[in-house]
Amino acid sequence: MTPNHTGPDHHRQTPSCHDNVTTPCPACGSPFTPIGRQIWCSEACRAAGYRRRKQADRPAIALPDPRPRRTFTVYECEHCSLRALGQQRCDECGTFMRKVGVGGHCVHCDEPLAVTELLDTAAIRA
Repeated sequence: MTPNHTGPDHHRQTPSCHDNVTTPCPACGSPFTPIGRQIWCSEACRAAGYRRRKQADRPAIALPDPRPRRTFTVYECEHCSLRALGQQRCDECGTFMRKVGVGGHCVHCDEPLAVTELLDTAAIRA
């Protein structure tokens, strides 16, 4: 004898596609009752899912490792006009120096020189 799947008891045991079944939203994870073929709980989650899919197609931007700027920053003492590269405290006065800018040692005199000072003198000559 085969079981009767058309009787009224069968519908009470197996869930129907029309039952109130909650499903989790793929974007936020909150449970909601879908209407029709709805898979997102709100328009905001649908838009977030779209943005997430579109951004996954882009290659990741490779950034260089961060390095401290202080090692190649030129500082100048306001009291004695002493300049130093990568050192914020004046050896003669013992006070903190102000930042002049990014730079390095001059190839001719070996004094600390900021890049902006090189650009200003080059613009005056031209």
